[in-house]
Amino acid sequence: MKILITGITGFVGSHLAELYVGKGKEFEVFGLKRYRSPIDNIFHLEDKICLVEGDLTDAHSVNEVIKKIKPDVIHHLAGQSFVKASWQYPLQTMQTNLLGTINLFEAVRKYCTDAIVQIASSSEVYGNPAEIPITENCPLRPLSPYGVSKAAMDLLGQQYCKSYGLKIVITRAFNHTGPRRGEWFAESNFAKQIVEIEKGKREPVVFVGNLNAKRDYTDVRDIVGAYYLTGITSLLDFGEPYNICSGEAFSMAAVLNMLVKLSTVKVQVEQDLNRLRPSDVEVLQGDCSKFKGATLWKPKISLQNTLFDLLEYWRRK
Repeated sequence: MKILITGITGFVGSHLAELYVGKGKEFEVFGLKRYRSPIDNIFHLEDKICLVEGDLTDAHSVNEVIKKIKPDVIHHLAGQSFVKASWQYPLQTMQTNLLGTINLFEAVRKYCTDAIVQIASSSEVYGNPAEIPITENCPLRPLSPYGVSKAAMDLLGQQYCKSYGLKIVITRAFNHTGPRRGEWFAESNFAKQIVEIEKGKREPVVFVGNLNAKRDYTDVRDIVGAYYLTGITSLLDFGEPYNICSGEAFSMAAVLNMLVKLSTVKVQVEQDLNRLRPSDVEVLQGDCSKFKGATLWKPKISLQNTLFDLLEYWRRK
């Protein structure tokens, strides 16, 4: 079975590639990467996967990749994934996330209509929901350019499925973290600051943004386990959105406290106004019973173990 992962060099893509490689020779793993994209996250997998250069915002480039590989399953994970950056670069965010998705759908429509395409939407599409926990029936009210771009991807997936019969599975993952998480994401940045304090590289002060926000965290290794199931189960409905989450929300203050308790230092906490967003979602806590019912998936790794592994990652770095 041929598997194509867009964004394979990224945080989630590298973990998904690892999972497929660990399954053995049943899967032939291809990864779409941009020219000169760093491959640090997948360096250990280079001889076990096939990397293909391409640019999702270039329709011709995408067409050539899809025509050549004709994958059985596509995991569309590439894109601008940082909410805060979308405020600074809204046009780039839209171009990368929306145009790239359209180009991919059009290429699939031309060259491999039987492929299952999982698109990575986001809990950010919900904004501040009227009900907690959030189900897939909650209206889409995104509060950031990133959230808007993901909502548009989400709706495009539904449209292409109904208009052209493409086999699209829409996953709305809530917050996820673990080893290799980029330092610009809050919990990973906390971990990096704490490790720098442990090593005596900075004063014992951790700079933070909004610690009152509550987020539903799942380990990235559990998230990619869910993504893997989208390509092999026959019980998911194409064109339907599925929440992927733990079902439990923690304040960012609680996440920071867990990290500090797992470390060897005492710290002071100071708010950095530059880390605050123009508008922020207060609570993201999901209900993924729809996905669980179809696949029997459930997260296995506790948040405490995830945060310990995140600290260990930064200690090795």
